[in-house]
Amino acid sequence: MKTTTIAEIYRDYNKLMNNNLNINWRVRTIRDSKTFWFIELNDWSYFKNIQIVFENNLNNFDDICKLGVWSAITVSWILAPSQWAKQAFELKATEVKIVWESPSDFPLQKKRHSFEYLREIAHLRPRSNTFSAVFRVRSLLAFAIHKFFNENWFIYVHSPIVTWSDCEWAGEMFKISTLDFLNMPKTENWEVDYSKDFFWKEASLTVSWQLNAETFAQSFGKVYTFWPTFRAENSNTTKHLSEFWMIEPEIAFSNLQDDMKLWEDLLKYVFKYILDNADVEMDFFAQFINPEVKIRLEKLVNSDFARVTYTQAIELLKKSWQKFEYPVDRWTDLQTEHERYICEKIYNGPVFLTDYPKEIKAFYMRLNDDGKTVAATDLLVPGVGEILGWSQREERLDVLEKKITDMWMELKDYRRYLELRKYGTTPHAWFGIWFERLMMYITWMENIRDVIPFPRSPKTCEF
Repeated sequence: MKTTTIAEIYRDYNKLMNNNLNINWRVRTIRDSKTFWFIELNDWSYFKNIQIVFENNLNNFDDICKLGVWSAITVSWILAPSQWAKQAFELKATEVKIVWESPSDFPLQKKRHSFEYLREIAHLRPRSNTFSAVFRVRSLLAFAIHKFFNENWFIYVHSPIVTWSDCEWAGEMFKISTLDFLNMPKTENWEVDYSKDFFWKEASLTVSWQLNAETFAQSFGKVYTFWPTFRAENSNTTKHLSEFWMIEPEIAFSNLQDDMKLWEDLLKYVFKYILDNADVEMDFFAQFINPEVKIRLEKLVNSDFARVTYTQAIELLKKSWQKFEYPVDRWTDLQTEHERYICEKIYNGPVFLTDYPKEIKAFYMRLNDDGKTVAATDLLVPGVGEILGWSQREERLDVLEKKITDMWMELKDYRRYLELRKYGTTPHAWFGIWFERLMMYITWMENIRDVIPFPRSPKTCEF
C-alpha cells in the first residue's frame, strides 16, 4: 500500500486536498474534545507532527483512545480544509489500524527530560523533540559538506581506519591486536612480538586522515576525507570524545591564504545551507535551547573574517589590561579565555589567528621566511573561541629533513612522507575540524555527547 509522508503533506497539501491517502508511524499524543479525538503523529520525514481527527464511528474507536505514546498505527484518511485558523488543513481518519501498542511504562512520556537522562537511553532519545532536531541537522550538515566539496571539484578519499602511524602526535591511539592478551608472544628482548600479530606490526585506530589526504592531493589537486577518528585520551570534558568525525581537506598549489579562503567559503556555505533547509529545526533550537542560535549563524555568514598574527594578538591582549585566569605568554598556545576575548571584545566577529611560533607547532608546518614562525592558523569564533586549526605544509625537502632531525626523530620513520617531496611536490595546505564541534556551534548544544548518536568517551561504550 502506497503511503504519503508528512513531509509531502506539508509541502503539497493543496494538491492532496480531498484525496484518500495512507500514512504509517508513531503516536505522539492522543487527546479528546468531547465529540471527536485528535492523534498527533510523526513519521520522521519532517520535524513537525501532524494532527489526525477521528470520531467514534470507527469500529475500534475504544482501542484507539487507549493507545500510549509511540504506539505504531496505519491510518487511512482524507485531507480536508481546516476549520481552525491556526492550520491550513486537517486529516480526517476513515480507518485506523493498530500495528503495535506501546506499554504505559514507555520511558519517553510527554514531558521534559534532562539531557543526562536521555544519554542513558540513547537508543530511544532520537524520538525526543530535541534529538530529532539535532540528528536532522546533523544529516543536513553532512550533506552540505559533501555538496560544497563536490561543487568545488574536490575528490572524496576513503582512507583506512587501521594505521601504524601516530600522525605526528595528533593524540593517544587505540591499539589493535589479535594476540592473546593472556599469552603474549615475546621477542628475545622480552618485548611484544608483533610479527605474530595480524598485520605483522603494531597497529592502531587512526587519530587523523591528514597523511592520507596529503598523499592524494599530490595526485588529484583537491581532496578531502570525512570519516570517524579515534583518540585514546582520558578527557572527560564537554568538548571531547574518544570517537568522533573529522573533516580534512588538502589542496595542492596553495598557501595559507588559500586555505583560509577555503575554510571561510565552506563555513559560510554550510551555515547558510542549514539556515535555508533546517528552518523548522532551527526555530525549535531558538525556542528551547538558545534564542540567539539563528542570529549567531546569520551574523557569521554575513561577516568579514578578520586576520591577525599570533604576535599581534599577544600584544593586543597585553594592552587590554584584562585580568585573565591564565597569564598571556608568547611561548604557549592561547587559552579559550584569550581566544574569546580576541574575537568577542577586540574584533566582534570571526578571526583567523596566523603565524604561530615554530616551537609550539608540529614539524610539518611550513617555516615562514622569518625563521621564527610557521604558516599555521586557528579560526576563532564568538561564543566558542577556537573552532578549528590548520596549516600550510612544509614542501621543501631539505627544510623538512632538518626539522625532523632537530626534533630528534628518525628520518627512516618518515621515508614515505619525505618521498612525497622528493618525487615532485607542490606548495599545499590542509585543515581539520571536528564535525561534532561544528554541530555544537550550529545547534548551541553544550555537550558534545548530545550531537552524536552513540557517544564514545572514557568509561562509556554503551549501545
